[in-house]
Amino acid sequence: MDSYIQSLFAERIGGAQFGKETVIYKFEKIKRAKAAALAAHPEIPMIDMGVGEPDERADDGIVDVLAREARKRENRFYADNGIPEFNAAAVKYLAQVYGVLGIDPTREINHAIGSKPALAMLPTALINPGDVTIMPVPNYPVMGTHTRWLGGEVYTLPITPENQYLPDLSSLPEDIRKRAKLLYLNYPNNPTGATATRAFFEEVVAFAKANQLVVVHDAAYAALTFDGEPPIAFLSVPGAKEVGVELFSLSKAFNMTGWRIAFVAGNELLVKAFATVKDNNDSGQFRAIQKAAIYGLEHPEITEKIAEKYSRRHTLLVDALRSLGFDAKKPGGSFFLYTEAPKGVKGGPRFASAEEFSEYLITEKQISTVPWDDAGAFVRWSVTFEADSEQAEHEVIAEIKRRLSSLTFEF
Repeated sequence: MDSYIQSLFAERIGGAQFGKETVIYKFEKIKRAKAAALAAHPEIPMIDMGVGEPDERADDGIVDVLAREARKRENRFYADNGIPEFNAAAVKYLAQVYGVLGIDPTREINHAIGSKPALAMLPTALINPGDVTIMPVPNYPVMGTHTRWLGGEVYTLPITPENQYLPDLSSLPEDIRKRAKLLYLNYPNNPTGATATRAFFEEVVAFAKANQLVVVHDAAYAALTFDGEPPIAFLSVPGAKEVGVELFSLSKAFNMTGWRIAFVAGNELLVKAFATVKDNNDSGQFRAIQKAAIYGLEHPEITEKIAEKYSRRHTLLVDALRSLGFDAKKPGGSFFLYTEAPKGVKGGPRFASAEEFSEYLITEKQISTVPWDDAGAFVRWSVTFEADSEQAEHEVIAEIKRRLSSLTFEF
């Protein structure tokens, strides 16, 4: 029997129906399909191409600093809105890696316990009921979730191969432009791996000024670019600091996902608003972790080595998928490869969605991917699969080809 507590849940998470939903979300479906496949064929190892986090641990230098700093008595205190040394290192990092100059370490930088909480907190500073957040789809959904929870609306813009996975801002209706307060962007993009151009960011700055809205650029994968392409920061574009902030995470660039450390940089007033909201949500990341992160920020060559590995794996995966009939193209950045899902297998099953194709790969071939059906049927492959050497990387890709070589995919 339900207790009175069932009637007390907020509508934003389901109200009186919370916990009773019958909808199974895609990541839960993937989890269940993987468990079933492993139970049915325990002798066949699952090749997990859906992992959204690095496959290696942080660099020894980063770990050594944490071990040393964690023992220091003075690091036991709350960090609140961060330590000055971290802010200073972040400013130097932005200048060295992205050419972003003129950031004030005391007023235009604030650390976060990962970029996900930062994305969750920023709408609190800006969104009132009826306000709009503009979000490309597919994309990372956290800012949209919190916009809705605050009584705001989310207006989505499809990003597709036809528009180079860049949203068409000119297509926005006048009503949306008037009510919009936030524009969320994420490049290199999760899940497409697409990179933004400097010309696009210049267009974004002009659009934000013309429509008086705030830009939040989620640069979680910004340093992971390939084949000689320099990483581009939104803040490196003239005028960007006047209209927005940029979120930089050490999770992907330095193999520090579980460490939970990031920073928000840009417009002084927006950073202050974020810090105000943050001050009422947490008491800061452990000082020793911030000091270990400083080591990472001072050694961007760590990220360059990581990017080289992902670039190498992307090349192998693209070649393998193209040989199987996929129209696969190496992304400009991130560890994600995004390909159209086939409509079926010749002489075999048909797929009404990417989700159906992804479940087929798991159950029939023990290969896990992540489906995306937000703007067409696509699947996301990740090159963070387990492989402890270049030889092992070749073996994983060769095994994918072997398992799928008997199939003729129809697109």
